[in-house]
Amino acid sequence: MADKLKDSGTLGFLEAAVKISHTSPDIPAEVQMSMKDHLMRRTRMQRQTTEPASSTRHTSFKRHLPRQMHVSSVDYGTDLPLAAEQPTCIGRIKPELYKQKSVDSEDPKKEAEKTCGKINFALKYDYENETLIVRILKAFDLPAKDLCGSSDPYVKIYLLPDRKRKFQTRVHRKTLNPTFDECFQFPVPYEELTNRKLHLSVFDFDRFSRHDMIGEVILENLFEASDLSRETSIWKDIQYATTESVDLGEIMFSLCYLPTAGRLTLTVIKCRNLKAMDITGYSDPYVKVSLLCDGRRLKKKKTTIKRNTLNPTYNEAIIFDIPPENMDQVSLLISVMDYDRVGHNEIIGVCRVANNAEGLGRDHWNEMLAYPRKPIAHWHPLVEVKKSFKEEQRNNLQPPKPFLY
Repeated sequence: MADKLKDSGTLGFLEAAVKISHTSPDIPAEVQMSMKDHLMRRTRMQRQTTEPASSTRHTSFKRHLPRQMHVSSVDYGTDLPLAAEQPTCIGRIKPELYKQKSVDSEDPKKEAEKTCGKINFALKYDYENETLIVRILKAFDLPAKDLCGSSDPYVKIYLLPDRKRKFQTRVHRKTLNPTFDECFQFPVPYEELTNRKLHLSVFDFDRFSRHDMIGEVILENLFEASDLSRETSIWKDIQYATTESVDLGEIMFSLCYLPTAGRLTLTVIKCRNLKAMDITGYSDPYVKVSLLCDGRRLKKKKTTIKRNTLNPTYNEAIIFDIPPENMDQVSLLISVMDYDRVGHNEIIGVCRVANNAEGLGRDHWNEMLAYPRKPIAHWHPLVEVKKSFKEEQRNNLQPPKPFLY
């Protein structure tokens, strides 16, 4: 019986011991709750720091460190400066890896090397007539400029440095491989050929806007292939051209003013190298001269129409009556037009002469006033008409009372 009591007492003691070993040391419940709250607050504070809180694995790692290391000297705090940290590649975003190469950022040399097809031409020198003969044969693999995937190509030919003499092939409709087979002649002494360059500009014809420049070829040395004693065929890559500007041409006219009669005479002499407006590669140009006062059109007069030409000759006089006291208030707008019997007549280019004009337009006007009763003639480059001027003309419903006639 005593043994049973002893065994039961021992069993009770062991059970109590087991209970104690599965729990924390014999600490009051209030203290345990306080410690629990303290640990929870500390965990929240660690989550708000910039660096992640050390996990329990770090603590266990400390216990296995060699005894000679002073673990207490290792600072696991979060107040280290960010600059002192050693960044790693893992988990970091590198923006440079996501940058795409831009076409605009390419090497200019590579840009200049871009080709836009090939062109075939032939050169020969006529010793008897001292003429360089240039035959434009064909082009191959031109880029498409139209929405339909085709182009309307033509070629302009210069013998640099002279840009006054210019030739142009016919326009070939809807093709990327045109055959031209057209011959052009440049009068030039043989000894000057070493100082000349052949410039071929390939354009895409556009009836309703400015023609697009496809590319160009510049032959620096005319004797590159032969001595030009016989016709030599040459193939060249068409180089990409950065400019899309198109020459609109030039106009020559004279101005003469008679102060005593109050009469201004503008004589349209001729035009040269006009922009082709028709599919045939030519235009039907005429000249319209408008007398303006304070932006309002008072009067307009026209020349005759010249058919199928880019270099028309007129020699037609246009007369306006303007008192001397009003000369500072007026200006002349000279517009070269392309006649179209079906649609609207289109403006090829314009120039303006007046006391308040720019550049040559002002100089020509002042020279006319400085030398009365004497015709003063000059060439004027044509420019595109400004939209603002079109709007002014559209708003001119009632012109002011004329001070002339």
